[in-house]
Amino acid sequence: MNSDLSSLQVQDIGEQGLLERLQCFCPPEMIGDDAAVFVTEPEQSLVVTTDILVDGVHFSNVTTSPEDAGWRAAAANLSDLAAMGASPLGMTVGLGLPGQVSVSWVERLYQGMTECLQQYNTPIVGGDIVRSPVTTLAITAFGQVYPNQIIRRSAAQVGDAIIVTGVHGASRAGLELLLHPELGQNLNDTEKTVLIKAHQRPQPRLDILPILQQVLAFYSPTSPLFHSPTPLLSIAGMDSSDGLADAVMQICRASGVGAILERSQIFLPTAFEHWLTKEQALEYALYGGEDFELVLCLPQKPAYDLVQQLGQSAAIVGRITSQSTVMLHDEEEKFPDQVLSLSQGFQHFNH
Repeated sequence: MNSDLSSLQVQDIGEQGLLERLQCFCPPEMIGDDAAVFVTEPEQSLVVTTDILVDGVHFSNVTTSPEDAGWRAAAANLSDLAAMGASPLGMTVGLGLPGQVSVSWVERLYQGMTECLQQYNTPIVGGDIVRSPVTTLAITAFGQVYPNQIIRRSAAQVGDAIIVTGVHGASRAGLELLLHPELGQNLNDTEKTVLIKAHQRPQPRLDILPILQQVLAFYSPTSPLFHSPTPLLSIAGMDSSDGLADAVMQICRASGVGAILERSQIFLPTAFEHWLTKEQALEYALYGGEDFELVLCLPQKPAYDLVQQLGQSAAIVGRITSQSTVMLHDEEEKFPDQVLSLSQGFQHFNH
């Protein structure tokens, strides 16, 4: 890119000029009308999720390139679809921009979104652009799911196992390394790269859904192994974008139940072993957020089968109880039981 193009600002080409440049990131057959048209599969429900990301709150040029900001924006919305059990159909992007933002920055932002979405055959199908004093992305993603496969926060039952995919705390650790590189003196280059990538390029866990659906089908009412009077196998869940503790507590609050989490069963990045104290590592895992893993609650036998199929990608970390609290327990009894609280994690508008 020559110097003339690299210095081009949004205000130099205006709304229509910018839209014309961004159309190359969208399927040509879905661009040009006032709205996009989706065709869903027969008997499936449409799932819609919206996420707003603001410069200085969700991303910054200190911690994320434009491509990384775009990737994270797309991944956050795909993760919300995965948390509902839905397969993605498409995404729209609302973009608020100061006029002084470079056109190159915007194109690189869309490139990052596209790189993430292409993994899941998900197109950008439209959106809007407005002038704004701060760069803001408002993304709406669309997906589809069979009604009996929808994952809801309110479906957890007493006795359910709590399954968590992946490791937790890596994104928070990556952010800390980006903001304070001196903190990583005890880490090798590979460990630093893994943690930073976890923050800049998180992976939405849509890969879990086909395996989960196989397990659900095996335990469906039509299966000869299904002996419960319950009409359908209930499954609760959400993603851990706001932290593992937040996800479990949100599920419990919506379902009117409590939970016990086993401290030793929570997967942590291996780099934490010689970098953070056990308490720091656990805090990153419980409250760090932006790991975009799935937290699922389902009966013990199918939960065990799901973990067996997922291998190292998941673990049973606790169970749902009839109590009103979410308790962190140490089966080795080295640490006292700890009641988890939503106030300990990140909350918008908190001081």
